[in-house]
Amino acid sequence: MIRPVDDETMVGGQLYPERIADLGVKMIVNNRPDQEEPGQPTSAEIEAAAAAAGIGYRHIPVAGGFSDAQVQAMIEALSAADGPVLAFCKSGMRSIYLWALARARMGDGADALLEKGAAAGYDLSPIRGYLG
Repeated sequence: MIRPVDDETMVGGQLYPERIADLGVKMIVNNRPDQEEPGQPTSAEIEAAAAAAGIGYRHIPVAGGFSDAQVQAMIEALSAADGPVLAFCKSGMRSIYLWALARARMGDGADALLEKGAAAGYDLSPIRGYLG
């Protein structure tokens, strides 16, 4: 399920290459490591489908916590997008967390981020202390 977070960002669970062309986004951010589970499309497969549809693509795999480099890479992806961004992982949770951490560093307030997360159906309170 893809959920809007704000006018510029959506998050969701696993994407499949055959669905990418119809998403209406300008950038896809893949937060899943390859081979996280059997049958999952690879980053290369998703990147190829994105390229064929004229959509930008970034692979920022997250497993076991968030690093400064991953947050910075998300900032760069959000900043480079010329239109809506869709970030995905298995459930959308890592993606919304990484989005919130990036947006906090970009100057968004913690309360606004918590509200946007809640409106999209995600609880950001576990990372509240990292949002400023």
